[in-house]
Amino acid sequence: MTDGSLNRIGMLADADYRAFQCSLMPTVNPERVLGVRTPALRRLARELSGSTEAERFLASLPHATYEENNLHAFLLERTADYDLCVARLDRFLPFVDNWATCDSMNPRVLPHFPLRLLADARRWMSESHPYTIRFGIRMMMCYFLDARFDPTFLTEIASLCSDEYYVNMMIAWYFATALAKQYEAVLPLLIHETLPVFVHNKAIQKALESRRLSSDQKNYLRTLKIKEKIGKGRFCR
Repeated sequence: MTDGSLNRIGMLADADYRAFQCSLMPTVNPERVLGVRTPALRRLARELSGSTEAERFLASLPHATYEENNLHAFLLERTADYDLCVARLDRFLPFVDNWATCDSMNPRVLPHFPLRLLADARRWMSESHPYTIRFGIRMMMCYFLDARFDPTFLTEIASLCSDEYYVNMMIAWYFATALAKQYEAVLPLLIHETLPVFVHNKAIQKALESRRLSSDQKNYLRTLKIKEKIGKGRFCR
């Protein structure tokens, strides 16, 4: 990024907010966090979108700060061409190092091409980088649990095995959301304890926090929790 734009990011920094952000992102070196609120970065992305400066910035990886990564994500999600958007995602995702950047990135063009997005989401889930996997699972959660839902998607995601905490948290979030949208389809996986113990219990925990499930459904889910033992089998079957 040009010095002028980097200075603009720095002018938006808030020391108190920086401390709060750092507490939520243990995987990010605090020295890389300036403390800029997301709405301010989104406004800057709108201002820069389509400019030569933005194009130069998107071509310059890696970035030095957490906020530059987020600005990159917000510029990228404004890309209108599907192929270009995916190419930019493929280049950027390996540099994503935290859940917040990963989860705040919502490229607008992707859901307009569901068959292509499904193939790309599966490809991302097959990668080794944890936040690339997390992004792929999140695309499945956001766009393939409603009209485009297929029960085989549950099996695909249940079969994922990772020792990465933030991958497993996203799998749990996926199944909690699936319980809210496809309750009857998900229930057998919990009854038969198909998921790793950590994912199983976290999915139930998150589902219990949802307003989209009835009291009866929540009461039944409570009976399905597994006594968790730290160690073998916690993340993978």
